Amino acid sequence: MQTVAEVRGACASLPGSRETFPFGEQTLVMKVGGKIYALLALDSEPLDLSLKCDPLRAEQLRSQFEDVIPGYHLNKRHWNTLRLGGKLDADLVSELLAHSYALVVASLTREERATLHRSHPRQSGSKTPSPLPEQPVV
Repeated sequence: MQTVAEVRGACASLPGSRETFPFGEQTLVMKVGGKIYALLALDSEPLDLSLKCDPLRAEQLRSQFEDVIPGYHLNKRHWNTLRLGGKLDADLVSELLAHSYALVVASLTREERATLHRSHPRQSGSKTPSPLPEQPVV
């Protein structure tokens, strides 16, 4: 994932994902259940994608990859900013986007999670696991 279109497409494939621009037209904010899980700085070169992350994993990623830095203008404990200049593996970026989404979905109420499941049921025979956790991650 290196382009705005690729990030938007990946986010659009997640159940209940919504695009918003609450901070101006240069920051695309992705939400699920009214909560932010991704921010894309449209005016940065290379693109900066900020994602929620488990705090321990966030630190590990920062020490492992120079293009993963503490979340820009965000809680540094829970957010990382990824520089999408081509050095980060696309599979890693996709996995971290799914992780961010899952963390936010886990914080939703049981009813909100059930609504997401109903609006985007798993397809039978699908080998791709649903990005929606059955139970909150603690």
